[in-house]
Amino acid sequence: MSVVKENAALAALDFVEDGMVLGLGSGSTAEIFIDALGERIAGGLKVSGVPTSKRTAECAIEAGVPLVEPDKVDRINLTVDGADEVDPAFNLIKGGGACLLREKIIAQASDRMIVIVDSLKMVEMLGRFPLPIEVEPFGMALTAEQVFDALKSTGCEEAQTVLRQMKDGSGPLVTDGGNYILDSRCRKIPNPADTALALSQIPGVMEHGLFIDLADVVIVGEADHARVIELSRD
Repeated sequence: MSVVKENAALAALDFVEDGMVLGLGSGSTAEIFIDALGERIAGGLKVSGVPTSKRTAECAIEAGVPLVEPDKVDRINLTVDGADEVDPAFNLIKGGGACLLREKIIAQASDRMIVIVDSLKMVEMLGRFPLPIEVEPFGMALTAEQVFDALKSTGCEEAQTVLRQMKDGSGPLVTDGGNYILDSRCRKIPNPADTALALSQIPGVMEHGLFIDLADVVIVGEADHARVIELSRD
């Protein structure tokens, strides 16, 4: 277990209060948080969680975190999730684990979103990590052409879009929602909000990995502590 990831995940527990409904993110750092949350629940904390992926649900069940379907809750108080990149304005790239659609549904429905990362995920400009775009399999090649055009038109540099494959080479990766993932290697995304809007207007795009105006707190794990950075929206 990475110490910096653990420090970030444990610091997020300070924001959890009794009775909350929590959005449970996906990925290795989020799973550390879920395991630690399970220990708090064993000690008497009463919360429930809405998982953002099948893998997250399995992890939560193993940790003893009570789960609830998103359609069964009136509100989600707090979501804790990881990110692949975070810029100074708290714009995010997410989707390295192919869970971006469900992650964004839960983040958008939450009163507050906390992002837990290590310092390597903090960047001055998004784009170093490939931007995942979840697409409908039907007409995927046509959608990919429109994605490429949208990226170029909004200033993304050296845009290259490839279809994500299964690690065993058996074919395209299929998300929990039955879609494909296009990974767009841009190098720089100078206008994240413009790029997000352009991608959202493409019919075959189910969702993209640009999370704009969703994160409220970023917790950065360090070797011996965690830095908590809160975004001022004034």
